[in-house]
Amino acid sequence: MPTLSDLVAYCDQRTRRTSYKDAPAAFNGLQVSNSGRVRKIGAAVDSGLIPFQKAASAGVDFLIVHHGMYWDMPRPLTGPMYDRVTTLLRSDCALYSSHLPLDAHSELGNNALIARQLELTPTRGWLPNEGGDVGVIASTSTQRNKLRSKLESLYPRVIAIEYGSTNPSEIAICSGSGNSAISCLSVTGCDTLVTGELREEYFNFAQEQRLNLYLCGHYATEVHAVKALAAELSIRFGLPWEFIATENPL
Repeated sequence: MPTLSDLVAYCDQRTRRTSYKDAPAAFNGLQVSNSGRVRKIGAAVDSGLIPFQKAASAGVDFLIVHHGMYWDMPRPLTGPMYDRVTTLLRSDCALYSSHLPLDAHSELGNNALIARQLELTPTRGWLPNEGGDVGVIASTSTQRNKLRSKLESLYPRVIAIEYGSTNPSEIAICSGSGNSAISCLSVTGCDTLVTGELREEYFNFAQEQRLNLYLCGHYATEVHAVKALAAELSIRFGLPWEFIATENPL
């Protein structure tokens, strides 16, 4: 039976954890340990009491998440934070988090997998970061209305803000929050962005800068990479895996 150390070492190497710069509070890697054995892998977008309870009920003892627990730490282990930690410990479930490394990965990353969903091949990166670009840009011959229809078939809610070209030659992709990315879009020469969410002010920005913006949900655009990593681990180590879904509409 594979050990916790085996899975952690594989994830660290596969995601290039040590070479990819992220916010310090992201604390990528193993966040909570277990007794050392792994029988079932889980994947979830977010840390939280409900995802942890669902993972425990499903028999998961190695849970991969995109958003870890430590964004606003240190925090006293009381209230909901205590409940989160004790849920993991009582079920002997380890927690592994990978944020930007799993947005940017050229094979397992959210952005690469969104491009694949759209039947596009990334031609270049954007949003530079130590260790590699976070986002991807793909050439396209798809008309704007067909892009919107395709996204609406893939995601439960799509907000389309269309003031750019009706026949974009390229599509930029940035999963999750696009707030820090949209100001960089003009540098790329691309006027069409697929992302998860944006602040309200960017509606006016899109009108002024003549952009196409497609908001497909922060959560919904970040389910892909944790699933891909869990599926790869399942094959590599011969373990079952399960996606722990939540009712997050954001």
